[in-house]
Amino acid sequence: MDSNLHSPDRQLIELRIEHADLDAMIDRLAEQTPVDELMLRRLKKRRLALRDQITRLEIEIDGKEPA
Repeated sequence: MDSNLHSPDRQLIELRIEHADLDAMIDRLAEQTPVDELMLRRLKKRRLALRDQITRLEIEIDGKEPA
């Protein structure tokens, strides 16, 4: 069961959840006045890094490179 906690599929699910949470947080922050531009940029950068991790993990799981 421990191996299932660290499986690539499990990691992918956790990364997708974190990415969705960041999306929601970014949306809420963007609606606030005044907008904290620095925090917004940091969150967007983190979201982009997560997207890259998700893509790499998907490629690893599928075992094929995108065209």
